[in-house]
Amino acid sequence: MFHWLEKNPFFFAVGVFVVIAFAGLIEILPNFAEASRPVAGLKPYTVLQLAGKEVYKKDNCIACHSQLIRPFKSETDRYGQYSLSGEYAYDRPFLWGSKRTGPDLHRVGNYRTTDWHENHMWDPTSVVPQSIMPAYKHMFKNIADIDTAYAEAVTVKAVFKTPYDAPNGTPLGTVDEARAAALEEAKAITADMKNQDVKDAVAAGKIPEIVALIAYLNRLK
Repeated sequence: MFHWLEKNPFFFAVGVFVVIAFAGLIEILPNFAEASRPVAGLKPYTVLQLAGKEVYKKDNCIACHSQLIRPFKSETDRYGQYSLSGEYAYDRPFLWGSKRTGPDLHRVGNYRTTDWHENHMWDPTSVVPQSIMPAYKHMFKNIADIDTAYAEAVTVKAVFKTPYDAPNGTPLGTVDEARAAALEEAKAITADMKNQDVKDAVAAGKIPEIVALIAYLNRLK
């Protein structure tokens, strides 16, 4: 058989390709599967964070901001550790983006605070004088859609087996429990905010979009 292959270069090349491809799959696939597992300590998004993610998508933040730090020195020097696939285990969809009119936001929770985000979304130039980002004052009045965020959490739990309610995981519970948990999380965030209208809204049991968005951005670490 080997003599026959040596006399037929085409089939010999195909055989070599098949052997190398098979060996490559055996070597690569297990490592790929391991890398795609959630990184240690990663929890599913809370319902409030999911509501903030929907605000992020609705207002098209992805048009100007990426969430993917590539393994290049120029990027890690500016944004920190490059992104790992396991960090996106609970992202559906991924919000990697493809353009950076503004900076990458994948690690923004490590170096920006609630107070900073509040000022930035109200008046970007107040904290970044050269900013060309528009103000998003409507987020301070619009109310976040907590029920839809809860429905998303229930869906990913059922379809993708996202480990809500797992030991030491993110609790989900009933829709009423999720609303109550979102409100408590919102109160903790507004404790660091200055806008009195936002504080009053949360005190009245309503969660403005800006609070949900900040919850989402603070989670990006």
